[in-house]
Amino acid sequence: MIKLKVNDIDIEVEEGTTVLQACEKAGFEIPRFCYHEKLSIAGNCRMCLVEMEKSPKPVASCAMPASDGMNIKTNTQLVEKARKGVMEFLLANHPLDCPVCDQGGECDLQDQSMFYGIDKSRYKENKRYVPDKYMGPLIKTQMTRCIHCTRCIRFATEIGGVTELGAIGRGEDMQITTYLEKSMESELSANVIDLCPVGALTSKPYVFEARPWELKKTETIDVMDAVGSNIRVDTYGWEVKRVLPRINEDINAEWISDKTRYSCDGLKNQRLDVPYLKENNQFKKISWKEANKIIVEKINNVNSEKIAGLTGDLTNMETCFIAKEFFNKTIKSKYLDCRNDNYYINNSSRENYIFNSKINGIEETDLLILIGTNPRYEATILNLRIRQSYLKNKTEIYSMGDIGDQTYPYTILNNSTDTIKEILENENSEIAVKIKNSSKPMIVIGQSVLKLKSGKYIFESLKNYLIKNNKINDQWKALNVLSNNASTVGSYDLDLLSGNGEENPTINNIKENKFEIIFLFGQDEFSFKKKNEFVVYIGSHGDKGAELANIILPGASFTEQESHFTNLEGRIQKSYSASYPPGDAKEDWEIINNLSELLKRKKLFNNKNELVDSMLNYLKLNIKEENTVDINFKFISEKIIINPMDYYFSNVIARASKTMAECRNEKTKIKRTGTEG
Repeated sequence: MIKLKVNDIDIEVEEGTTVLQACEKAGFEIPRFCYHEKLSIAGNCRMCLVEMEKSPKPVASCAMPASDGMNIKTNTQLVEKARKGVMEFLLANHPLDCPVCDQGGECDLQDQSMFYGIDKSRYKENKRYVPDKYMGPLIKTQMTRCIHCTRCIRFATEIGGVTELGAIGRGEDMQITTYLEKSMESELSANVIDLCPVGALTSKPYVFEARPWELKKTETIDVMDAVGSNIRVDTYGWEVKRVLPRINEDINAEWISDKTRYSCDGLKNQRLDVPYLKENNQFKKISWKEANKIIVEKINNVNSEKIAGLTGDLTNMETCFIAKEFFNKTIKSKYLDCRNDNYYINNSSRENYIFNSKINGIEETDLLILIGTNPRYEATILNLRIRQSYLKNKTEIYSMGDIGDQTYPYTILNNSTDTIKEILENENSEIAVKIKNSSKPMIVIGQSVLKLKSGKYIFESLKNYLIKNNKINDQWKALNVLSNNASTVGSYDLDLLSGNGEENPTINNIKENKFEIIFLFGQDEFSFKKKNEFVVYIGSHGDKGAELANIILPGASFTEQESHFTNLEGRIQKSYSASYPPGDAKEDWEIINNLSELLKRKKLFNNKNELVDSMLNYLKLNIKEENTVDINFKFISEKIIINPMDYYFSNVIARASKTMAECRNEKTKIKRTGTEG
């Protein structure tokens, strides 16, 4: 430990700590523009100047390592004069457009100029003008405001893994640019907006929408993938205006994907706000009373074994649980499932379907093997962690098959089940040796693998192999399943599975047209050749599920109801209501509860709190700890193929988003141009 003084206060810090960090530990805030905790040190804004004993001039605290016996002053006249001088230089060319700048009210330069700015300028020259740059449909640029802090460049290179941003020119002629004036190709690109300390990079879809003090801010959870990023939703009246990251070091740190940030405009498009009935292939508006009456009559005239239900990829746990109760107690049907295909799942133990090594555990691993997954698109934030692990530890990464650019190097293995068989049976094979010699290996299995005929063999044989070699123990669990959807793990926890986990009788029977009534609880990723089935769709958007429906009951989106989601590592998180359902739409649980009351003259739950308590109690009593090992499986030789994923159109909200459509078109244009070039 190093001992030093900050403003006559004695403190101890670890070796390698900077003077700026030491000052903050002592409780003194240091102004900065270029320094950021998650980025490398640049030391080029000079706003963090402090006075150091025996130093003839102020020192940049962000770039100066703390050493034993230092005596630092952060509030002297010399320091204040130096910071005012720096601020004068920064404002010399900065345009006076705060009233029309989207950063107004959240601008670091604006805040610091209140402390260190002066009311007049000594410069008589014209202000510099820098032409704006094109950075794609998400980032609006006004580069005249840029103060050359280089945060955006360092983020793109170090965190995003794309060397698309850089500086050209020198001195006053220096400019931040994408060189070729093209869109940034990273799925994390818009984080540079949060990093920019001035208004040089702002949000293009959000431009001139609202001022920060006009917005209602709600801390909640993202549902665009299974990571469960912590976010803040800002609303103006009913409408969601923007989504920002919320710091959670265990999950998303302080970053979010572009889809998480910008798909929010899909919450106001294609919304269902009244019940609809399909007559002569056309939907007509009806009342809730009429809709419920029609459904109740249909159910009363059908054998319970002829009724099926499917939950969707964005369905919250409350809706899943009440749907389960509705099928078990009200309808008495066993055909309810959360899967939209025959995915293999062994839910005898929770460890069989979660990301056991944890998201922040990725940075501890020394060997990573990806089987049938493309983490860059399936879980962007998780892929960021893999990149950090590679940069920090030089982690060896292998993938079964070429999965494209992942922003880090990896070795490609043959994408066949034969490769897995060789690892399991040949102790001297290269990968088998590496797994045995690794202290903390990670095997990541994608959802695509569990859909294969050999899904059971791959999962169970790898699990047995890792148990045998003591790579699954109390300290470290090497086997991980990377779920694609926000609802997946929560649905498995609540046992929303028909059959034994290998076959999916609900899906198979739907495809064979054996049911008369089918409930789709926000299920928009499944389609079948419909005959005479009566389909009831409960959801928020007029998408694929609504197209199949005979009757549509308008539900609420994830920002319009309090609910719980379990992320891929098994962490239960609560999302909060930032808005309210539009028109006559209701919360999903309420729709099901009302149907149950009409059918049985009794509600399943008297209120939302009773539902939540019952659900959480079910999860406590249904703890899955027994790690049973199934030996009843056989080897099937086949290719391990990843299900194609349309990243920007991966769910119902994203498909309704104009911004996501623009991103998708931009990506298609880049691919086409690259091919032609």
